[in-house]
Amino acid sequence: MRPALRGLGLAGAATLLAAVVTAVVLVGFSLVTFPAYGNSNVLRALTVVGQTAALVLVVLGILAARAGERPGGRAGLVRLGKLAAPTGSALLVAATLGIPLAASRLYLHGVSVDQEFRTQFLSRSTTSLGLPDMAYADLPSFYPSGWFWLGGRFANLAGLEGWAAFKPWSILSLAVAAALVTVLWTRLLRTDLGAVVGLVSTAMMLTYGSPEPYGAVVALFIPPVLILAWHAVHPTAARPAGDAPGPVPQPSGIAATVATMVFLGASASMYTLYTALAAGTVVLMAAIATVLALRGRTGYPAWLPAARLAVIGVGSLAIALVVWAPYLLASLGGAPADSGTALHYLPDSGARLPLPMTAGGLTGLVCLAGLIWIVVRARSSRRAQALGLGVAAVYLWCLASMAVTVLGTTMLGFRLEPVLIGLLMVAGVFAIADVAGLLVRAAGRQNGSDRPAAEATGYRRRASAAVGVVSALAVLAQVQGIPDHLHEEIRLAYTDTDGAGARADRFPPGPESHYADVNAVIAEAFPGRDKTDLVVVSTADAFLAYNPYLAYQAVTSHYANPLGRYADRNAAMIAWEEATSGEELHALMTGTDWRAPDVILARPTGDGYSLRLAEDTYPNDPNVRRFSVTIPAEAVSGPHFEVHDVGPFAVIVVR
Repeated sequence: MRPALRGLGLAGAATLLAAVVTAVVLVGFSLVTFPAYGNSNVLRALTVVGQTAALVLVVLGILAARAGERPGGRAGLVRLGKLAAPTGSALLVAATLGIPLAASRLYLHGVSVDQEFRTQFLSRSTTSLGLPDMAYADLPSFYPSGWFWLGGRFANLAGLEGWAAFKPWSILSLAVAAALVTVLWTRLLRTDLGAVVGLVSTAMMLTYGSPEPYGAVVALFIPPVLILAWHAVHPTAARPAGDAPGPVPQPSGIAATVATMVFLGASASMYTLYTALAAGTVVLMAAIATVLALRGRTGYPAWLPAARLAVIGVGSLAIALVVWAPYLLASLGGAPADSGTALHYLPDSGARLPLPMTAGGLTGLVCLAGLIWIVVRARSSRRAQALGLGVAAVYLWCLASMAVTVLGTTMLGFRLEPVLIGLLMVAGVFAIADVAGLLVRAAGRQNGSDRPAAEATGYRRRASAAVGVVSALAVLAQVQGIPDHLHEEIRLAYTDTDGAGARADRFPPGPESHYADVNAVIAEAFPGRDKTDLVVVSTADAFLAYNPYLAYQAVTSHYANPLGRYADRNAAMIAWEEATSGEELHALMTGTDWRAPDVILARPTGDGYSLRLAEDTYPNDPNVRRFSVTIPAEAVSGPHFEVHDVGPFAVIVVR
């Protein structure tokens, strides 16, 4: 119990330090006016300074911990090192994302493509302590709300609108996750190796997963949790205290079982795809462990893996129901629903297996080393076994995703590449550590025999220092290239017009600069009513991401709530084109099973008002077709409609 309490205390302290470091970076850099990242190298230079400081902090933490762990060392140095390492990982996140985006109020990818619905979801989450749908009125959320609900509370606490909170919440949540995963690694491994694995994992997450922050948070924990899960379903025997005779040692792994259960429950509340992969891997592990037990090759009974799998499954489902229960109850209650098109996407990368170990560069080499290490150490290392089963599960999922295309769907296998890279990079660090250990030990020998003790110690220390310096430079080379990898995502954060109607690159803003005037017209038309009580038809870019109105229609069917009946709503809007009078259009709008619109935000055309809709075109790539619907001008005449011209938009108030 005492080690568990120490671990929780360390995690709490690391969380606090990560929050402080992130706040210092974000607030500090917001007080200075910087040029846009793409127009100057100032922010790039400052980013490298921050990344170097993060790396130095981790190195100092490793040195402090190693000094404290030596015979006669001070326990305080160990605690200091165990706090410095996760703080360095958090600083790496804050520097790598916060400094390049310092001159923009938007996060990576701006509000373009998928980031639009994510910003919309966070904006809606700021309006309620419940779990509202990201778009539709009177429906529970279909998309997992965990990360967004917490982000909503962060926005409320900070006094920010949802769109303005998206960037700091994304960076803060990633920084805290990086700190916590580093704490976990230092608990699973010796402190120095755990700190390095935590830092490298964080760097990989920033490179390949940071544009989707809630997914990156989950992916970051999958490698260590799989190691815990393997220990849970395939435990080793607990060691008896001392050498005194006693009862036969019982299998350990209870704490690992609880940790796996908590992770799967929490991750199911944030990102279902990664959760499904992790859960499937745990099932695979339990099946293999059962087979080994039946063959008498273990020290536990054959029923134990299944029993612990059941505990993990039931417990994680109970945790996930906190978020999923409202939607499941509505679905089981017989509410009309679409089949959903969330899995209808097959880009080019989804039609081939991911092979990061063949990509070249430092990442490719480390992934290749990791794959070799998994194969070589599969029989002797439980870490290699756990990571290897995770890699195998990814490839099985990808193959299944390609196979089920004959059934008219996919399993989004291409989205698992960040997880695969994370697993292989962790294994690669273990491979490098093994090789480094061999080199250090070899430095203490000469011509096949050991050097004198004092001389051997000196040589080994110098060899360790050389390995450490080379490793640190390799990590620095990798992390300072992360902004280059995220170049397009950073560019969009500066070129998209934000919710205040400005572009961070100081070029003239887009039509979004008129949204404040649109809001003023709506507020005047509906005095006393909040945005959260008004249903708006809008196909204007990001209007519903910047304002928490209820949406008449979701951005695309792929992220729409099946209970919202996306296809039926599209059909209803298409029918508006045939209306010839205000009475007829009003009847079409009010004669549906869902709330009628209060406002329509459209574009005036020569003969009416245009809305842009989307429909699923899977298996084509792209999988979305955009098309226009034009409401005839005569259909918005009469007592039911008021038309206001605002910049390039027409605000049609429905009475």
